[in-house]
Amino acid sequence: MVKKAIIISLSGYKLTKTEINIFKKYIPWGVILFKRNIKDFCQLKKLILSIKKITRDKKYPILIDEEGGDVSRLQNIINNKKFSQKYFGEIFDLNQRFGSNIYKYYLKEICINLNFLGININTIPVLDRLYKFTHKFLKSRVYSSKIKTIKTLSNICIDVCKLNKIATVIKHIPGHGLSKIDSHKKLPVVNKDLKYLIKNDFKCFKKTKSLFAMTAHILYKKIDSKNCATHSPIIIRNIIRKKIGYKGVIISDDISMKSLKHDITKNALKALRAGCNLTLYCQGRSAESLKLLKKIPPIDEFTKKKTSEFYKFLR
Repeated sequence: MVKKAIIISLSGYKLTKTEINIFKKYIPWGVILFKRNIKDFCQLKKLILSIKKITRDKKYPILIDEEGGDVSRLQNIINNKKFSQKYFGEIFDLNQRFGSNIYKYYLKEICINLNFLGININTIPVLDRLYKFTHKFLKSRVYSSKIKTIKTLSNICIDVCKLNKIATVIKHIPGHGLSKIDSHKKLPVVNKDLKYLIKNDFKCFKKTKSLFAMTAHILYKKIDSKNCATHSPIIIRNIIRKKIGYKGVIISDDISMKSLKHDITKNALKALRAGCNLTLYCQGRSAESLKLLKKIPPIDEFTKKKTSEFYKFLR
């Protein structure tokens, strides 16, 4: 059975009957885990094993947002609250050698835990550039206002994770730092012109070798006045693919966020038509997952090829 071009989420600590039937009848490309799915090590390991058993796939993509700081889905298991990307960015800016070494050590320890649990994709690093006015929901999640710091630490992150068989997801491509509002609640609008963006926010993502990237629900008004990046063929094809040169799998940010104006099915299909390879659904409602899986097409040939590369990477 060919995988569907969607990453779904789950409702609780174990698979419900409906979720089991979903995996038996359809195969979403992957699953993303949240705090609501995590009680302790044993429970989480059992949940992940049950997914891999039903899909008959030991390498089935299991994603998690373990950024550290404000975004730590494993907080019921490990205390990662202090170790945000901004925390490591500040250390690096004080002492580059020490900052690099301590960040490498931290990442290796996180990867050990993820490997033990059976998680194989962490949706890090966040490559958004920090501004004085960047919205508070994002401020501690980014490395720095300095492009050099962002690029150096993001490359360290990707390389260390790769060495430890954890794939990464750079986000939020092509850049979320200029947003003054929370895209979970409303669509942010950025009025900077293309020349500025290429030299600043977009530059943070250039020549980044992550297997996966996640889009920004941002309207870049002077590039595409009608569609946010997730729904914009202009942004995805001309900016992300050509100007930035990203060659990996593009995942939409959550299609249930309020920054997108349509229902979840239309949001998902519009993202795929615009050039996203996979769409992401994070609410964990079985009925909605089922509805989406009935409408979402199978993964395309490009995504099949890249998925095969991801599986080889896990060896």
